Amino acid sequence: MAGTFVESRLRSDGVTLFVKAGCPYCRDAMEVLKEYNFVPGGLQVFDITGMEDVQDYLQQRTGQRTVPRVFLGRHCIGGASDLQKMRWQLPSMLRQIGALQ
Repeated sequence: MAGTFVESRLRSDGVTLFVKAGCPYCRDAMEVLKEYNFVPGGLQVFDITGMEDVQDYLQQRTGQRTVPRVFLGRHCIGGASDLQKMRWQLPSMLRQIGALQ
């Protein structure tokens, strides 16, 4: 069930964030991404607060259980610090998957 939940939310042409309420790292990741002009539906944020099974699946799929889990297309790039590290590459990566207007 958790695998279906996660996989059905990933899009090859967008960015998907799995976050938890009150998480400062999740807020940081969202702030970075708010700088971009996404196509409608190009940025999706899912709150998984209290959904331990989803976090278990994310650990199985990505090797990490922490949030946020940031997916560009169907590929997990990691968390907030990973997003910060690749900030200079993001515009071209987002254009490449068709997420930007």
